[in-house]
Amino acid sequence: MRALPIALFFLVLPVAAQDLQQVYRDAKGYDAQYAAARHALQAGMEKLPQGRALILPTLNLSGNMTNSRTETEPHNASIASRSLRDARAYGYSLSFSQPIYRKQNMLQYDQAEFQVKQAEAVFGQAGQDLIVRVAQAYFDVLAAQDTLALVQAQKIAIGEQLAQAKRNFEVGTATITDTHEAQARFDLSAAQEIAAQSDLENKRRALQQIAGKEYAALKPLRPQVKLSPPNPANMQSWVEIAEKQGFPVQIQEATTEIASLEAKRNSAGHYPTVDLVASYGWTSQTASQLSTVPSNVTSGVFGVQLGVPLYQGGGISSREREAAANFEKSKQDLENARRSQALAARQSYVQVTNGIAQIGALEQALVSSQSALASNKLGYEVGVRINIDVLNAQQQLFSTQRDLALARYNTITSHLRLKAAAGSLRDEDLEEVNRALAQ
Repeated sequence: MRALPIALFFLVLPVAAQDLQQVYRDAKGYDAQYAAARHALQAGMEKLPQGRALILPTLNLSGNMTNSRTETEPHNASIASRSLRDARAYGYSLSFSQPIYRKQNMLQYDQAEFQVKQAEAVFGQAGQDLIVRVAQAYFDVLAAQDTLALVQAQKIAIGEQLAQAKRNFEVGTATITDTHEAQARFDLSAAQEIAAQSDLENKRRALQQIAGKEYAALKPLRPQVKLSPPNPANMQSWVEIAEKQGFPVQIQEATTEIASLEAKRNSAGHYPTVDLVASYGWTSQTASQLSTVPSNVTSGVFGVQLGVPLYQGGGISSREREAAANFEKSKQDLENARRSQALAARQSYVQVTNGIAQIGALEQALVSSQSALASNKLGYEVGVRINIDVLNAQQQLFSTQRDLALARYNTITSHLRLKAAAGSLRDEDLEEVNRALAQ
């Protein structure tokens, strides 16, 4: 009997709203793109020990056991008789090799170091992408919620205006035109409400795909939040940073170094190789094809092995030309990456600075729209304004409120993208944005 009151108590508890930082933590543990990048980093880190193995010694142990049967039948039985011999042999062999001079292996080891740097840069880019994607999806949900709330508020206001128009028409102080105009606006707002509900559902599903959870409520931005401009407040500084340390640039720089070493490695295919080799083996046999006497054979070899490539069908020269062309391609890709990062930095910087200016203008426009709506309502009541004037003023107010919210969200995400373009976006930047949310 006591379970029902307790259950009812929990039913009326408010739903805890999740903040941006919590959604980001959920996404780090769920997002498939980020998980794939993490495993790709682990795979990339193995390139270094693989490259190191090419210049370290190798040691191999092999064993063998054979059982042979030899049957001899001479052509002239008077000279030799028919014989049948079973022989068993077993043993082991231990071989050792240490590269002394292998130019290709040394260059491949150098490549491994840049392959690790490349993997680290790719993972760094994936981390930045996750922050931007989470923030974008989070604010997309907030924007969709704001749009739905504004459409619903507008629908209520138009409904009140429609009711007032009907009353005025009944008492003869207004024409039927006012009622028709208000009815048309009311029907349109109903259609907009359905579209806003659908958009909100889509945005929630997009966030769920990244974070793996469906959030009942998200913390909104604080009212009248003030957004800070970029620091440094100079576009060229951001461009220079992006060209030097943007992760796409770092990735392509490593790729170019790898391509350069690959060209050298293929050229080294013409060079001789020198290895220190040694082996030790022991074999025990009951007989052999030449002897019926059991024996134990021990052998050891120690020396230097020289290999000189003389002719490989033109394959080495072809691979050399291929690697040289790929190196030239990688240099152009690097230049393209720098230009792309510079463009991304410029675009994001302009979006942030213009966004802050737009927010200030919209805040002032919001005050003006509120005053205009109040004036039009008063004018309609005293007969100097018509119903369409009030409806237009309402539409302008709600549009301004929606545009202001979107401008704030877009400016925040643009700031994150600006830092991502410069390769400086970190978890701490997301924490700073999180502090701008309502507590």
